[in-house]
Amino acid sequence: MLRTERLNAGEVAKRFAISRPAVSRHLRVLRESGLVRDEIVGRQRFYALDTRPLAGLNQWLGEFTPASGWERRLDALETEVYRARRDRRRRGGGTRTDNETERRDNIA
Repeated sequence: MLRTERLNAGEVAKRFAISRPAVSRHLRVLRESGLVRDEIVGRQRFYALDTRPLAGLNQWLGEFTPASGWERRLDALETEVYRARRDRRRRGGGTRTDNETERRDNIA
């Protein structure tokens, strides 16, 4: 809500089922922690989200998302598997070499 627009405590309080003083206390805690910035206009204090403190957290969480490289690596692996299967089929329908047959027979 504060990410898209700045609001005063009364406007924020209307969106929650808690009292305006409770909302004001929460906003003060968020302001003191640096997650919300405020601007005083006349007698009103307007609040807006400050995303800068969240940048480090966002970067750290990004390491766990598929876009962090794992998705590309797994896609590349999948491509190589399909390519190897295709090449094997083209070379002779996937027949085993003598060494592979001998190893399989020795295991059985």
